[in-house]
Amino acid sequence: MYVAAALSPRHRIDSFDCGKEELNTWLSKHALHAQSSSTARTFVWTEADQTDVLAYYSLAGHVVEREVLPKKIGRGSPDQIPAVILARLALDERLHGRGLGGVLLVDALARAVEASMNVAARLMVVDAIDESAATFYEKYGFTRIPGTMRLIQKMSSIKASIEDSPSSSETS
Repeated sequence: MYVAAALSPRHRIDSFDCGKEELNTWLSKHALHAQSSSTARTFVWTEADQTDVLAYYSLAGHVVEREVLPKKIGRGSPDQIPAVILARLALDERLHGRGLGGVLLVDALARAVEASMNVAARLMVVDAIDESAATFYEKYGFTRIPGTMRLIQKMSSIKASIEDSPSSSETS
């Protein structure tokens, strides 16, 4: 069983390796600083009663300009649309191939939906690190903004998907 918690200095991040140096470096050199300066919140997975980080994601507040969105998503929105950005999402290589990437994503999306109940956000945004990541997000209902690696999904769609699926509060 994996436990999700906010990143803290007690977590061991030195052995984390997702296979993407940019994501490893961000966790080891920037995540705690971003957390302390309130520019991003990072949540980690560990095994129960352990501190070694096995997966993480970071969330932050964001704004999207309506003019860059496909019309069906931007319609009816103000010029600047409140959003949550999934700034990072990574799974240690030890967990690859187990279908846990989707579980980690649902954990992040559920947390964003919960936050949007208190601080309005109409969209969820992700900037895919590469084509493989973009394809992964598309499988979970995200729509790519043409000509970019940015993908978006309405928070209302995410909320409906989460409500229709089995509970994602526990991971294994």
